[in-house]
Amino acid sequence: MKNNFDINTLVRENVLKMKPYSSARDEFEDFNTAEMIFLDANENPFETGVNRYPDPQQASVKAVLAKQKNILPNQILLGNGSDEVLDLLFRAFCEPNKDNIISLPPTYGMYGVLANINAVENKEVFLSTDFEPQVDAILDAANEYTKILFLCSPNNPTGNSFSDESVVSLLQNFKGLVVIDEAYIDFSNKQSWLNELDEYPNLIITQTLSKAYGLAGIRLGICYASSQVITILNKIKPPYNVNELTQKRALERLSDQEKIQLEIDSIVVQREDLIKVLHKVKFVSKIYPTEANFILIKVDDANKRYSELIAKGIVIRNRTTQPLCENTLRLTIGTAEENKKLMEALLAISS
Repeated sequence: MKNNFDINTLVRENVLKMKPYSSARDEFEDFNTAEMIFLDANENPFETGVNRYPDPQQASVKAVLAKQKNILPNQILLGNGSDEVLDLLFRAFCEPNKDNIISLPPTYGMYGVLANINAVENKEVFLSTDFEPQVDAILDAANEYTKILFLCSPNNPTGNSFSDESVVSLLQNFKGLVVIDEAYIDFSNKQSWLNELDEYPNLIITQTLSKAYGLAGIRLGICYASSQVITILNKIKPPYNVNELTQKRALERLSDQEKIQLEIDSIVVQREDLIKVLHKVKFVSKIYPTEANFILIKVDDANKRYSELIAKGIVIRNRTTQPLCENTLRLTIGTAEENKKLMEALLAISS
């Protein structure tokens, strides 16, 4: 454990000093009290179901997540998708035109995009040929201005989870924040790093309701971290960043864990069925290990095979332009019927 870790040394000076905006709903928090007359927020008084501002702290959603994940509500921040959560991390901890972050290509492209938007250098340290973090190279690349390391595990687009040994070594030795992006953790047999939050104060975990929970359209990203980190992020987040409809839909979905697990199980079964068929496809030279809801495959000619599948009405992702991913295609696991059509198309092209 980093007993001498002080989060305030990483925060941008202006953020550390700032006083957050206080909305009407922050000042009077108990806005579910039916007897109260609300004349404080300049809202339209006529009932539409969404004429009132949403809870700026999403207390109901956080209470459910806290219970399910066995953590405290003050260790949770919700955002308009994980991309907003990631952007808040840049804005809170990275000084533009001065600080830098480290990302590990091939990986989720938004880390680099957000670095550019926030005028923060993105130091890229490629994964090894077996898609593992190169710990020594990462630590060597860091300097006094390195604020954040992004680890996507299971990784997009490769599908593999990083070894526990590599992650622990980075958590113990990296001097900045270690963000583990767990967008695909529900499809993996590995445990979430949530259990280690109290052990590593520099650990931040992001998750999402877009993948396993099937709620990509409502845009709800989740950040789990120490209460100190969450307090800092709350200072700079927009006051009403998660709308009322999103909060309600999230609560409905979170209440049906049995159905969610059945869908996850189905996707994992379909994933294994697809892998079996891929072994029979002549132009597939490698099937990469996966713990996500997609499979990365190496083929003879990615551009050609992509176009052939498009012609058969099937859209996949061509990843051949990414580092270490020449001639690779990424296949998302669909329904049983969708996967059947994909398998048939692959075999037809291969014959």
